[in-house]
Amino acid sequence: MIYEFRLPDVGEGVAEGEVVKWLVKEGDVLQEDQPMVEIMTDKATVEIPAPRAGRVAKLMFAEGQICPVGKVLIAIEVPDTAAGDAIVAAAPAHVDPAPSASTGERAPRNNGVNARDAGVLATPATRKLARDVDVDIREVTGSGPGGRITSDDVRAHSGAPAAPRAPVADGDTRLPFRGVRRKIAEHMVLSKHTAAHFTYVEEIDCTDLVALRERANARLAAATSGVTKLSFLPFIVKATAAALAKFPQLNATLDDAAGEIIQRAHRHIGLATATEAGLIVPVVRDADRLSIVELAGEIERLAALTRTGKATREDLSGSTFTITSLGALGGLMATPIINHPEVAILGVHKITRRPAVKDDKIVIRDLMNLSISVDHRVTDGYDAARFIAEIKATLETPGPLYPEAS
Repeated sequence: MIYEFRLPDVGEGVAEGEVVKWLVKEGDVLQEDQPMVEIMTDKATVEIPAPRAGRVAKLMFAEGQICPVGKVLIAIEVPDTAAGDAIVAAAPAHVDPAPSASTGERAPRNNGVNARDAGVLATPATRKLARDVDVDIREVTGSGPGGRITSDDVRAHSGAPAAPRAPVADGDTRLPFRGVRRKIAEHMVLSKHTAAHFTYVEEIDCTDLVALRERANARLAAATSGVTKLSFLPFIVKATAAALAKFPQLNATLDDAAGEIIQRAHRHIGLATATEAGLIVPVVRDADRLSIVELAGEIERLAALTRTGKATREDLSGSTFTITSLGALGGLMATPIINHPEVAILGVHKITRRPAVKDDKIVIRDLMNLSISVDHRVTDGYDAARFIAEIKATLETPGPLYPEAS
């Protein structure tokens, strides 16, 4: 008998998932709970185990394709005794939404779009194209997997020519645009098309902070357990979280539909982290309530989980403000893109020894630039400048951040 495994709802509000990597192939023998496939949603990448022991009969979606929740993802040949609810597998076709848990009736799924378009399978970029060319996306016939509507489908419906495929010259390499890279792209485009970005830059004299960190690390090195070395990031996170408590308009989201600005009650700091797959943002929760050493430990824990692909959905969601830093590679200035639906993001740049004027004398100081990109719909330049000034004051007189080493 053939057991059809349908993509489950792997997270609240998730209507579809991208097949990032199959861990099995057709003909393989499966053990129950054996890792079977990696699925990426807009929340996180999850590994789905085999629901039954058996043999892989058919993979219904290829790597890089989008599988809607409720569609058949894989067909597994199972012994008759294990196939009480099995049916013969077929090519993926339209599947009615799952029954409502409360009523038992089938209810329409909303894919994060207007209710009138709830049954349409299309990416945000395709939906935007349809709006731009004045096409009702509900009237377009999808040629993609499971009836998904592609950009070429929209162009064909409007009578416009299909987008030309870029030529491949001698030595060029084509890489699949999928997985984390595509999710990052969709998220960044959404942010740039939604928020009215502006960037403000300030110079920070970190000379006293450098000295404080050295004293703190000497103290921690003598400890017998726990964190033994601090980077500059815990100090910056602590100063930022404290400033957010004084400037709640930077720790906010904009609810366009309700016409309301929501100032968040907690300071959950997202930390943009480079991984082999792309930029991922783990979240330090209630950062303002943690000590420098506690922050260092949590940052280290999250970075390790993120870089090894083991971070949970809880680790990667719920940020209210994001910090992006490349450490020693941080350059002098950047204009980071806001992590939607937040209203600001802080860029941290490298600390370098440069000439500066102090007490009317030219001296060598440890200097760093901070750049902040802000959604001008919610916050004005004056508020952004005051917010950075608060962080600057804290980092330039950093003793209270780690009084044990002052």
